[in-house]
Amino acid sequence: MKEAPPSPFAKFKRFLVGAPIASREAHHEKLSPAVGLAVFASDSLSSVAYATEAILAVLVLISASALGLQLPISLSIVALIAIIAFSYRQTIKAYPQGGGSYVVTSDNLGPKAGVVAGAALMIDYILTVAVSVAAGVAAIASAFPAMHEYLVPMSVFFIMILGWANLRGLKESGAVFSIPTYGFVVVMYVMLGFAIYKISGLTPAPQKILAEPGKIGSEANYPLMFVILRAFAAGCTALTGIEAVSDGTQAFQKPEQKNASNTLVRMAIILSTLFLGMGYVISHMPEVALYSAKNPEFRTVASQVAAFAFGGDKTFGYYAVQTFTALILLLAANTAFADFPRVCSFLARDGFMPRYMSRLGDRLVFHNGIIALSVAAIGLVIAFKGELEQLLPLYAVGVFTAFSLSQAGMVAHWLKLRTGSWRSSIAINGTGLVLCIIVLLIILVTKFMEGAWVIAILLPLLCGVMLSIRNHYTRSAEKQKFTLADTDPYKEHIALLLVPRVHRGIVNALDYARNLKGDIKAVHVTLNEKKLPELQRNWELVSQDIPLVILPSPYRSLLEPVLDYVDELIAEHPEMVITVIVSDADSNKWYHDLLSENVALQLRNALSKRSNVVVANIRHQVDAE
Repeated sequence: MKEAPPSPFAKFKRFLVGAPIASREAHHEKLSPAVGLAVFASDSLSSVAYATEAILAVLVLISASALGLQLPISLSIVALIAIIAFSYRQTIKAYPQGGGSYVVTSDNLGPKAGVVAGAALMIDYILTVAVSVAAGVAAIASAFPAMHEYLVPMSVFFIMILGWANLRGLKESGAVFSIPTYGFVVVMYVMLGFAIYKISGLTPAPQKILAEPGKIGSEANYPLMFVILRAFAAGCTALTGIEAVSDGTQAFQKPEQKNASNTLVRMAIILSTLFLGMGYVISHMPEVALYSAKNPEFRTVASQVAAFAFGGDKTFGYYAVQTFTALILLLAANTAFADFPRVCSFLARDGFMPRYMSRLGDRLVFHNGIIALSVAAIGLVIAFKGELEQLLPLYAVGVFTAFSLSQAGMVAHWLKLRTGSWRSSIAINGTGLVLCIIVLLIILVTKFMEGAWVIAILLPLLCGVMLSIRNHYTRSAEKQKFTLADTDPYKEHIALLLVPRVHRGIVNALDYARNLKGDIKAVHVTLNEKKLPELQRNWELVSQDIPLVILPSPYRSLLEPVLDYVDELIAEHPEMVITVIVSDADSNKWYHDLLSENVALQLRNALSKRSNVVVANIRHQVDAE
């Protein structure tokens, strides 16, 4: 049988995302530790470019001298990074199949708690894409200030590029993203080395701080501890993405558990040293200007560190840092693209998300999750005008909610297991649980009026939607349970053959109808009464035993008379199964489809709400020259 040529859409899809990958080739799509670090660590590592600046933006509200608190706050955040990283190593050990916070919470605290963890992770991943891309675009605008007015279109463009790259497949996108990740790490270490060397030769002097007018000291009357906690909460954006490795353990090559665990440790070490290095250099620079959308001439702090280290903003080193900073910030969103679809697949598997979210596409990626993430992130960027300082207050609420639930789940896991080194494991995860809850409360209290209230509303709303989806699937399954009575083979059946005119396709469709059990009725909707006598003569030539039912159509509708006729049959015989047969021509030229009415599709849509009604589309090939 001659194979039909691919449609234009199929050709375009293959061009965009590549050829299908067979399921048996799935093991070839696994990530090596080196590529895995690039895929899963880019989110955490990229936070070096903005986390310290977020701390400074809060401390400056007390006074310029308060910026001296930045380094102690950074040290406390590094300690938190170490504890959370070791806690998630326990998760990888206990759950080598992956799943992270959602799976751990569901298994140990119940499905409803798991839904909260899953929803929190989803929100965090959407924000990861929006914040990372907005920060990357801010880095571009720092090097080229004229680009500042194009924040939104640039952000939307980069999100679409990232979505496209991930639709092509995890391994392919991971290999592409390795160079920017490792390039960023190298140039940052080089930059910090040059900066620390220059600092060692400077004469100690008061640091000059620049900010938008009226900002420095604007909240001096607030309690000092409250502002310090706000600064700590702002800096905790550095921890976002740490859970990504445990979520994607199964994406690594064998041995998956060992490779994932080692990758997590390497990520924590690199993140901690870069974060502390940035904090040290910034606290000793002669002058620091805090970037703001209201003051676009102030470059990002990372940009200023690069200019200080390499002796100006026109040097090769400066542009190298800005280039790799922009790239890793943009590509940091790839962590979310790797894990958001995976979390959605786990939720869909358990019935809390639409089932199609659990389906692997022909490139062995969860393509529906990738598309959903892209659309959500684009909507967020547009809503907040692509401005980083408006998006950052929303960040970290979701991730620390998931952190807290995951650590609580691990404590419950070890309490149930009580084997091996369970006591030391409880001590590690218990410490992580206490710290995560404390940090979550700090973030909620200090960031609530800055925008965290949006997440406080969105999280329970998303959980409610997920629980409603689960209830729908449960009710649907109950209604579809069958009994022996449902298997009765003697239900009444009738086939309705639509006859617009008599041709070879109609004859083939009639043969199909004769092979079905039950009665057959040929139906013609009269749109042109002048052609009716000829149609009736032609019908008698092909079938003398099946009468032709004529349905008038006073309003020239093709579908309405058929639908009315079907409804009459259903009213007379509620248990009867009706098969509506439509014959359609199938051309080997795609543009000929534009000339087809596609009646079968229209009928299928129109009859979709009627029980026991089937639309059969009998296509016959018409080769075009």
